[in-house]
Amino acid sequence: MAPAPLVPPLVPPPSARPALDFAGHRFAVAGDRALFWARHGALIVADMHLEKARWYAARGQPLPPYDSIDTLDRLARLAADTGARQIWCLGDSFHDPQAARAVAPAIARRLAHHAARARLVWVAGNHDGLSGDAWGGTVVDELVVDGIVLRHQCLPGETRPEISGHFHPKLRLALRGRNVSRPCFAADDRRLMLPAFGSLTGGLDVRDAAIAEQFSGPYRAMLVAQGRLLAFPCRDAAGCDATA
Repeated sequence: MAPAPLVPPLVPPPSARPALDFAGHRFAVAGDRALFWARHGALIVADMHLEKARWYAARGQPLPPYDSIDTLDRLARLAADTGARQIWCLGDSFHDPQAARAVAPAIARRLAHHAARARLVWVAGNHDGLSGDAWGGTVVDELVVDGIVLRHQCLPGETRPEISGHFHPKLRLALRGRNVSRPCFAADDRRLMLPAFGSLTGGLDVRDAAIAEQFSGPYRAMLVAQGRLLAFPCRDAAGCDATA
């Protein structure tokens, strides 16, 4: 019997996607780990950590080397679905500097695909070691767009609205007697933290002190479930009201 044809997932139109408001601007949530800023045609992701499996394999921990393909294919689908003219990668796009300079051919082809269809902006991270015109894009330390700073890691004392990555926030939920862990956004009125976009990235509990101390007071964890953006108030480093 011939295998059943693969059916692409149904993708809601941009107007139907969940959205969040930050610093006076509206961002659509693309998938469950990215933002789309329609005003600038920009798809925003953080912490792809490309070639992480190969990095582990080179150190004696063999992992299937398909995480980068999955990550970049998901990125391509979101870019096509949103019609993104720009892709802003907020740091740690590659897992280490060596991977950033010499990638597998399949990964190079996918990066060329992205560069041919959208303006790539690589915000420097603490892992990736990118420089110059990496992979057809532009490397910057940070972006400032419409008064919002976009960088890899949030800076203490920053008074401007700020979007960043670095911490890989995840929300742990007690849901009908089961423990569930999902990538999430973390935000207050001034700071918005993205989940890691990479397929092999893991995450840090959004209630962890390392994340909580980045906010000056209460903040919220947000994730997409059944097409809706759900928000859970987080009080401080001691905890987050994450029962449902």
